Amino acid sequence: MHELSITRSIVAVVAERAGERRVSAVRLAIGKLSGVDVGAVRFCFDACAQGTVLAGAALVIDEIPGRGRCDACGREVELVEPLLRCGCSPTTMLSVVSGDELLVRSMEVSDV
Repeated sequence: MHELSITRSIVAVVAERAGERRVSAVRLAIGKLSGVDVGAVRFCFDACAQGTVLAGAALVIDEIPGRGRCDACGREVELVEPLLRCGCSPTTMLSVVSGDELLVRSMEVSDV
């Protein structure tokens, strides 16, 4: 389960940035094409946050839909998997425009 190591890294990055301040919430953006299981990240978060300034923090995850653009005709379409072809040509691939993100969007901290 690579989500455990991803979640550990997220907690480490946020904790480093927060310093001594308590983190009350973390907001992530996870794209549907990223290969990251959102449910597994949610499951791992509390365990990874234990004993850190993130202990007890709320986790908010924005799931970003996949979007692709045809390299030939420029049309944008929703993607449910990263490797699809456009209807304009059987050989034209779609370039991913969004949905492969894995970002820490924000965190809420206090000085206490």
